[in-house]
Amino acid sequence: MSLTNALPVDAAKAAKSASHTLATLPTSARNDALTAIHVALSQSKEEILAANARDLTAATKAAEDGKLSLSIVSRLDLGKKGKWEDMLKGILDVRELEDPVTLRTRLDEGLDLERVSCPIGVLLIIFEARPEVIANIASLAIKSGNAAILKGGKESTESFVAISRVISAALEATVVPNTAIQLVTTRDVIPQLLALDQYIDLVIPRGSNELVRYIKSSTKIPVLGHADGICSIYLEHTADPEMAVRVIVDSKTSYPAACNSVETLLVETASLETLLPPVAEALLAKGVSLRCDASSKKALTAKLSLHSSVILQDADESDFDTEHLSLTLAIKTVSTVTEAISHINIHGSHHTDAIITSSSPLAEQFMSSVDSAGVFWNTSTRMADGMRFGFGTEVGISTNKIHARGPVGLEGLMIYKYKIRGGGQITAEYGEGSGQRSFKHEKLLF
Repeated sequence: MSLTNALPVDAAKAAKSASHTLATLPTSARNDALTAIHVALSQSKEEILAANARDLTAATKAAEDGKLSLSIVSRLDLGKKGKWEDMLKGILDVRELEDPVTLRTRLDEGLDLERVSCPIGVLLIIFEARPEVIANIASLAIKSGNAAILKGGKESTESFVAISRVISAALEATVVPNTAIQLVTTRDVIPQLLALDQYIDLVIPRGSNELVRYIKSSTKIPVLGHADGICSIYLEHTADPEMAVRVIVDSKTSYPAACNSVETLLVETASLETLLPPVAEALLAKGVSLRCDASSKKALTAKLSLHSSVILQDADESDFDTEHLSLTLAIKTVSTVTEAISHINIHGSHHTDAIITSSSPLAEQFMSSVDSAGVFWNTSTRMADGMRFGFGTEVGISTNKIHARGPVGLEGLMIYKYKIRGGGQITAEYGEGSGQRSFKHEKLLF
């Protein structure tokens, strides 16, 4: 991995060249590189967290001055409980993933077709905060055989420079070209990078919806990602009360700034006086601000204590189209699962949505009808995560309707190549005529 202040076109050319080398390396060589990165980062924890602390100090001051959002400050903290450990574990998990072979077919005797995964080429990752992205991307890119150019936000400069130097030193002892993973330090180069479609094959933005929308509107290069994480949970009247509390509280409070945190709670009318009050009490106890429509506020005011009911807020329509990224939850009443599905498909962001119910038919209807990358039954929206899915780690979550949707791990960074191994066969041999051969199309084991 190299820190570079080269011209964007030079960095992209170097990445393209390195991608050709990286794609031909055996799996063992790529795995050795991931081991080296893991060891080096483990040994440099103190140095990296010290750099991250400097970023946090500056970001906290910027937030106090109104120049930076608190959600970005939260995402920046690499010392948050479990975050460092998850980053390191993700590298090892990626190392252990198998290179996928997705199809093998015997076309005829001595003529076998195989579909294998191969790298996309050169990835451009543009991110805000989230210093762990560097380790995530480096490990997934190397494992998948892709080169990557990373451009981080200024709020995480100290962190990503420290991490990149450690990774660069680790790669020096491997056969992976250092230019395969480049961190661009030059300022104001994003427009130039986005114009280099002859060298860069895929852009992956990690950051605010403003960043993602800007990138999608500013490049001819395919963009993989999502602009918003407006996730909803539908609370149906047959749900187990204790389960409802556990799932909804976790979905909102375990990491409010995450894109898979729930932002809207859709409550069936029949649940207003039974299931909603204990859920609301638990959320209020965690410091969550509840923005309620008229029906849910009326039901809660009648059931909650005066102290709790007076802090309920009135929701307006914009609350149901907002990714709050904080301890704020909008509550809306719906009469049926069909109405809940309609609301989600119109107002949601096609990221992750869930239903809490004991009815299997309703759950299956919900999961089939909601047009989102993740649709869950009786579990937290926070489960939408590459590590939790067993992908090792992820480069982000895609809501695109392409091959990579949901948490994007190793498979999402690869495309297909078809190989045929034959013995001189030609197309003229095959057909319906006399003496011609027929294709067998027999499925083979991987």
